Amino acid sequence: MKKVVVGLSGGVDSSVAAYLLKEQGYDVIGLFMKNWHDDSVTISTECPWLEDSNDALIVAEKLGIPFQTVDLSVEYKERIVDYMFREYELGRTPNPDVLCNREIKFDVFLKIALQLGADYVATGHYCRKGILKNQDGSETYQLLSGADGNKDQSYFLCQLSQDQLAKTLFPIGELQKPEVREIAAANSLITADKKDSQGLCFIGKVRLPEFLQQKLKPKKGVIVEVPAEIAQLNRSRETFETKEAELAFTSEKPIYNLTDGKIVGEHQGAHYFTKGQRKGLDVGGTKEPLFVIETDVEENIIYTGQGKNHPGLYRRTLFVTDAELHWVRPDLALAVDQTMEVMARIRYRQALEKATLYKVDGGLYVDFENKQSAITEGQFVAWYVHDELIGSGVIS
Repeated sequence: MKKVVVGLSGGVDSSVAAYLLKEQGYDVIGLFMKNWHDDSVTISTECPWLEDSNDALIVAEKLGIPFQTVDLSVEYKERIVDYMFREYELGRTPNPDVLCNREIKFDVFLKIALQLGADYVATGHYCRKGILKNQDGSETYQLLSGADGNKDQSYFLCQLSQDQLAKTLFPIGELQKPEVREIAAANSLITADKKDSQGLCFIGKVRLPEFLQQKLKPKKGVIVEVPAEIAQLNRSRETFETKEAELAFTSEKPIYNLTDGKIVGEHQGAHYFTKGQRKGLDVGGTKEPLFVIETDVEENIIYTGQGKNHPGLYRRTLFVTDAELHWVRPDLALAVDQTMEVMARIRYRQALEKATLYKVDGGLYVDFENKQSAITEGQFVAWYVHDELIGSGVIS
């Protein structure tokens, strides 16, 4: 009998994943990951992990499977939280959920599961795994989007490797969310009606500005409003001698100066803000709401523009360096000067958009057919062929 360790989070998705595996005849063990208890940084006045671990225990008892809690808070602080603070300090916007999957659930947690003698780990992610048989008898693993288009979570797993996928199962990937809740209710699982968690991966409820302010000190600076015509001018250029020169230009991060607009307010630190952000600016008196179009953490200035169609928000191309480039399917990796037509997204829940990949010395350009709003350094871009996620990278 194959042994599977399920990451029981105390939510409905992982509860049903454990139930389905047991029904399929696997020897199932439930493991709850405790990822935080650093008193120097308060995540929340509530303590959701206690409630969650208790719910996970009740589910395990109901299913009649062994259960234990593993404390991964040291690794979580080093690999996720410290990284987040460093990135925000540099004016970038990290994605902790993608990192948590790569560094914690499918690395530290996976190793613990294998030490327990498991053949696989399983999670409650809405995605699927495909297996291609190669001529030499080996197997290639595919990361496929979940059957529930509204809940597809393949983007969050965009950094997984072939070795990690080989040892992973996604039991609810073929199901719709309402079906998952129905299965939980039919089997009297305590999590059947529990709301989905909205916080940082496995931490719980957190408001990012308060979280960041505990390590990144407030620093007063100015908010500048840049007129649309100045931003437009910043992005216009006529001809290019080569495609690579054009891509280098269209992927360039615009640079603004104080003289490009007027000062309309003050802020408590440019490192607390991210491109595309609207909330927290507290500037009134404009015809349309202000959006952050750029931050300058060196000079501590936030540049903004009126309305969600402001040209300063939009860019067609982004760049991923070789160091930050990852192929879920290494057999499909591009060589220098090769191109590939793909569908891509730069954030979770964004509809997939047509794009072309261009491999050059030092990295890869992702050139979208349509301009994208708030392409943000530090976030992940993921690209797909049909319903398969084949690669990803950190936006430079």
